[in-house]
Amino acid sequence: MDQQRTVSGPSPAERARTLAYGVAGGVLVTPGVPYAPIPAHAAGKDGAPLLLLPAASPVATALVGNADLPATLRISDVAPVPFPDRVRGRAWLHGWISEVPPAARRDAALRLARLHPRPELLDLARTDGGDHVLLTLDVAQIEVDDPWGSATVEPEDFAQAGPDPFAAIEAGVLAHLDGCHRAELRRLLPELGEPAPDVRPLGLDRLGLWLRCSIPSPDAPEPFDLRVPFPHPAHDLPSLRHAYACLWQAAAK
Repeated sequence: MDQQRTVSGPSPAERARTLAYGVAGGVLVTPGVPYAPIPAHAAGKDGAPLLLLPAASPVATALVGNADLPATLRISDVAPVPFPDRVRGRAWLHGWISEVPPAARRDAALRLARLHPRPELLDLARTDGGDHVLLTLDVAQIEVDDPWGSATVEPEDFAQAGPDPFAAIEAGVLAHLDGCHRAELRRLLPELGEPAPDVRPLGLDRLGLWLRCSIPSPDAPEPFDLRVPFPHPAHDLPSLRHAYACLWQAAAK
């Protein structure tokens, strides 16, 4: 990532839970087995991830005949707004994978389908799954690396934390800000002279915004990321709209 002004923000456990929510892409790594991209994953209320994998994948094949295997779920969070450097954060969930028992498969498939309405999950909810399997990860240690820094999270803290309330809609909100509110975002910065900086939304959480700022000049410094805190934490769409309105009003003075 480029230069950043780091500030206080969500706890490491909340940041890890947000990354593990299920929107960011994931790869499952097991020792001695080729890594497996995850078509769909999501963390439950207690943080335990559910993973959808093709039954013929190397990881699922290696699990046959074993109660569990050591594994790491590697998560990469990519900004929904296009940038040259779009990776905003990473998380590593270390633990043991096992197949969801048949008696729990239907409920697990329906839970995962709420975030990822894929036909494979509907098949798993109705039958033995056929071409896909559902795995769960018993998390033993969590690492997170994002704009606030690097941290290790204990499983108990991870289980007790919750994801950011806007994790599921962040991409849509950022796309709206980028398409309709570039001028307002630019006014959040102090006057920097000409040429005017290009300011685009990089991230959103209940406590504020991350902005990617760049000067459109060949002699300009590297782009940098700036944190803009909300005047108060947001917890739903009305409070988020109010937070934006406060920022726009303050910038217009």
